[in-house]
Amino acid sequence: MQADSIMKIAFLIHSWFPHGGQQRDMMRLARECLARGHDLTVHAMRWRGPRPDGLRVNLIEASALGRLSRYRRYAEQVRRALAADPVELVVGFNKMPLLDAYFAADPCFAEIAQNQRPAWYRYTPRFRHFSAWEQSVFGAESKTAVLLLTARQRDEYLRHYPDSAERLHLLPPGLAEERKVAARDPQARRRLRRELAIAERQTLILQVGSGFRIKGVDRSLRAFASLPERLASDCRFVLVGSDRPVRFRRLARRLGVSDRFTVLPGQDDVASLYQAADLLLHPAYVESAGHVLLEATVAGLPVLTTATCGYASHIIKAGSGEVCGEPFSQRELDARLLDMLTRLEHAPWQQNGLRYGRDDSLCQMPSAAIDLLEQLATPNITPREIE
Repeated sequence: MQADSIMKIAFLIHSWFPHGGQQRDMMRLARECLARGHDLTVHAMRWRGPRPDGLRVNLIEASALGRLSRYRRYAEQVRRALAADPVELVVGFNKMPLLDAYFAADPCFAEIAQNQRPAWYRYTPRFRHFSAWEQSVFGAESKTAVLLLTARQRDEYLRHYPDSAERLHLLPPGLAEERKVAARDPQARRRLRRELAIAERQTLILQVGSGFRIKGVDRSLRAFASLPERLASDCRFVLVGSDRPVRFRRLARRLGVSDRFTVLPGQDDVASLYQAADLLLHPAYVESAGHVLLEATVAGLPVLTTATCGYASHIIKAGSGEVCGEPFSQRELDARLLDMLTRLEHAPWQQNGLRYGRDDSLCQMPSAAIDLLEQLATPNITPREIE
């Protein structure tokens, strides 16, 4: 953009930490904004981790007894901050009022409430709150533009909010350029396996992601425990992410696999984990995109996931692994895991993934998103004119 086109932008996010998918997406967009010279402030309740040069972070004091009250207090404090210091564009990474644009890192709440919650859930304060805030973004009266990560998201939102069609904009994939590799790295594999005390002959099953419950770690542990002894004795399951692992360690003990199950905290160097592992297991309950699926694929790591993940379509397109169908069946996951482990040496998943990673369009999401935001902020262009 020209110097006279520099925008003043506000990003709204409840919490930022280094290893969340939503948070990483926000940071990619923030860096792209700063690289183009825009004036950017992030309003957040919590911030843990580094900040790029030039990025202002306004920490919002939103103490309250319950989570829903904190969210409402946060929105009110942000409203006051924006009134005192107006901006040209307000971009949210959580659904809430106030937004000119919403980056849809979260799945459709109405879809989850309808298909994954009991009938009585619709009478809870939680349902009323999140339903109203989703309506403020997607409802017929809203003018908020929505940046979507996958076609699956678009279909889900249109089922519940058909009037939003002209405001929904599908972005290309958001793979970080540094995740792409030309070939598997045997030295990185050996180095990390030594650190984890995993022998070369052993099979390393990896799961990466913050929010262990929604990522389906319970499903992973049950599938891992279902393996026959001839395979199980030489398999290790490593879980990496930011969350509380207590209930999953307890489940591993009940299933008799705790001696082969390791939990590591979230970390920046997941690329070396992809090189050390033999299979990525990611049977999430729901996942708007699932960047880890694409990252593993282009690193040549075979993937086993569920169709509820938005980026599962890339696994099918690349031929880099297997996708469990809907509705989810634990028996299917168990069977597919066993089948993949017995075929790892001969199946083409690894080479297919490396080949798929050569596609430069996999990394275009941040620039496409900021292009769209710049158009939204241009007075003579309305959101419905933007393709």
